[in-house]
Amino acid sequence: MPVARRPWSSSSGSPPPLHRRLLLFLAQRFYDVEMLLSWQLQRKKTKIQRKNAYYAYTEKFYGRNIAAAYYILNTGGRFRFVGHTEWFCADKRGRFSWDFLNHKDAVLEDVNMSHTLINYRGLSNLEGQGSVRTLSLRGCPEVDDWFLARLHIFQDSLEELDISHCPHVTIGGLPALGNLKRLRRLDVSSLPRVSNPGLVIILLEEMLPRCHITATGYDLSLRPESERKEQLQVSAQMSS
Repeated sequence: MPVARRPWSSSSGSPPPLHRRLLLFLAQRFYDVEMLLSWQLQRKKTKIQRKNAYYAYTEKFYGRNIAAAYYILNTGGRFRFVGHTEWFCADKRGRFSWDFLNHKDAVLEDVNMSHTLINYRGLSNLEGQGSVRTLSLRGCPEVDDWFLARLHIFQDSLEELDISHCPHVTIGGLPALGNLKRLRRLDVSSLPRVSNPGLVIILLEEMLPRCHITATGYDLSLRPESERKEQLQVSAQMSS
């Protein structure tokens, strides 16, 4: 014989709706998630700081050239010495040959740091490398305007520079490239934080008249009625 059941009510201890239980669960876990994200962020910062530490110990015992080479390899980059055809680089696991120690007196000519964590502090390891002719920084997430301002250490040698796909480069940092008077090739493609790229390219060409500038990945179309206003704004930022 069927027995009638008493309907659930708040007084009888009925469970809250599903969405309320979900919100309660998320509220209880919020601080745990926040602490986890904070820990992950701090861990990332520590890793970047460690990667870009000044290799003073290595420089003291092996010299400035070897210290610079070791920094590049340890950061995941690659390089070539002047007068050599061989490129030194790490494998996918970060392992590399120590043969570069046999070239204590050799100086760097080509440096490729693309997609590494190099930042403006790490550039201290490359000071004194007055023969660096090419430098690739493509897709480096820590390259920013401060970094570009420190590239003057290569002003007497650098001929080719690639800063394409660097997410933190802005229009405010590009005027610093005017210090690189020997520059012959510059790639500024796909810089997401650069506004008015067409006008920026024109101003870069005026600032570096002997340099071939590559700039792809932009919509270079301009509206005629706003072109003059945008040019004045960009010119003011580039000259400031």
